[in-house]
Amino acid sequence: MFDEQARLAALHDYQILDTPPEPEFDDFTRLIANICEAPIAAINLVDQDRQWFKSEIGLGVRETPLDISICKHALLQKGLFVVPDTTRDPQFVNNPLVAGDPYLRFYAGALLETEDGLPLGTLCVLDYKPRTLTPEQEDALLILARQVIAKLELHRTTRSLREALERNEKLREELQGRQRELLSLNEDLTRLATTDPLTGLSNRRVFEGSIAQELSRFQRTGVAFSLILLDLDDFKLINDRFGHDTGDQVLRELADRLRPTVREVDLLARIGGEEFALLLPDTESEAAVEVAERLRLLVAGRGFAPLGSKPVTLSAGVTTVCADDTEASVFGRADEALYRAKDLGRNKVLAVQPTDIGE
Repeated sequence: MFDEQARLAALHDYQILDTPPEPEFDDFTRLIANICEAPIAAINLVDQDRQWFKSEIGLGVRETPLDISICKHALLQKGLFVVPDTTRDPQFVNNPLVAGDPYLRFYAGALLETEDGLPLGTLCVLDYKPRTLTPEQEDALLILARQVIAKLELHRTTRSLREALERNEKLREELQGRQRELLSLNEDLTRLATTDPLTGLSNRRVFEGSIAQELSRFQRTGVAFSLILLDLDDFKLINDRFGHDTGDQVLRELADRLRPTVREVDLLARIGGEEFALLLPDTESEAAVEVAERLRLLVAGRGFAPLGSKPVTLSAGVTTVCADDTEASVFGRADEALYRAKDLGRNKVLAVQPTDIGE
């Protein structure tokens, strides 16, 4: 058990309470909300009689009274504090935020803890429905919580160093070292923001940015690109029969199998569930269909280790950019092609162009 007075003294020593919003802290809450697919996220600091949010998404307030705080309970537990369903937990069922507006049902918070083991608050996500987090989402919450506390430490160190530099110029090197550490942390944030945590491929955000760039290049130069959407057939049956852990292993193995087959200029991304996208710059329709067929055969030609002898197949939808296309129309056409491929019996590659829509 920690010393409450020492905890409060440590919190106040950071001089962070009641400071204005800062983009670098807002980046943490936006990122963890996206990763955990949560409507609410906050960097929560527990003061003597209130909880104060250095950053928040979905709450609309900067502080609430401590007596209705869920986060204060997280201070008593190392690592993650998770409440899958607040209405089934006697600690929270009568909490005004649970029993009334905004009717919070799920909470997960990772402890923000000093090097001395004193808890300052949490990086937390909340939802309006009962749920759980995936292991990858839990890992991301813990990783980002460590980066939040590192950011607080850097703020405090930077402030102290600036004061000391007025007295002693020799401390400049230490400040520069801390700045390099901050750059390293920002690189970690970039990696988390651009990478699918399960497969290590690029995520949907990177894919959407890349397709916008390719479309802009096509409009300037006329150099075409193609898009392939890939989807494992009957993946829900794999999850239902073998469990989600096995399903995740299949997705990871699929990514490892596809990754070496694409060119360096291509973008392979996981854009959701069992759906993947492959963006092929400088590629016309016929060549793109050949690529998709090669990937289909690569999956159908051999099994997946976690499934033993159970066969797995892949369907693919292909399209190539045309004049007057938008990002939505290119994606929508590839999605239409994928839908048709599945409707024709799965384990197929189908290409669709604007003239094919509606046939």
